Amino acid sequence: MVIRHVFGHHGVVNVLIVEDDDAIAATLSDGLEGAGHQAFVATTGRAAIEAHAAQRFDVILLDLGLPDLDGRDVFRELRHERDVPVIMVTARSEEFDRVLGLELGADDYITKPFSLRELLARIRAVTRRLPADDSASPDTFGDGLENASIDVGPLHIDRRSHRVLLAGDELTITPKEFDLLVFLAEDPGAVRTRTDIVESVWDAHWYGPTKTVDAHVASLRKKLGDHRWIVSVRGVGFRLEAPE
Repeated sequence: MVIRHVFGHHGVVNVLIVEDDDAIAATLSDGLEGAGHQAFVATTGRAAIEAHAAQRFDVILLDLGLPDLDGRDVFRELRHERDVPVIMVTARSEEFDRVLGLELGADDYITKPFSLRELLARIRAVTRRLPADDSASPDTFGDGLENASIDVGPLHIDRRSHRVLLAGDELTITPKEFDLLVFLAEDPGAVRTRTDIVESVWDAHWYGPTKTVDAHVASLRKKLGDHRWIVSVRGVGFRLEAPE
């Protein structure tokens, strides 16, 4: 799938808004179209699945509180059909819900109420480093094909194929988790501050909370099977190292 890299490249993002509140859906749609993008609204989970099967979207804004289907089930169906960046939109502010959404494979979350400025920043962040035409995006970390793969102990990261293998077993991780893992793995053992992570993995103009980093780290630790892979350095940030 070709992802249009926007915000600075004068492209257009095709957004599927899955929201059952007509007023909120209209506000989001008008705001995105006013920013030069395209928006399609689905007010039910079934409508979202049908729309997703009928055409390609660059990003999906998925409200978890839908009238017909559980938002998490809708997410699984959307991801099963095609890999597309998904931002979960929810009124739930509990950390458990945020982490659960990320562990399901969502690329990010945003909690109501939020500003259009923040939403645009989130969309920019989840679309800026996805591969286009199966080749590396110019925004991808590193210097090019000579750094196409990284090995940290039994962990193998292949940038070209966007695959992560641990002791030969492939892990299923989201695009944003992949970016975070690459950023940490480029200098194993070095502490990366939350600010550095946010600016490099998300965006220099990120308006969301840095707790997003913690949620993605928690999800990665679970998938790596050992929390010691990513060490927290209190008051500073995180470092990646192979557990002894």
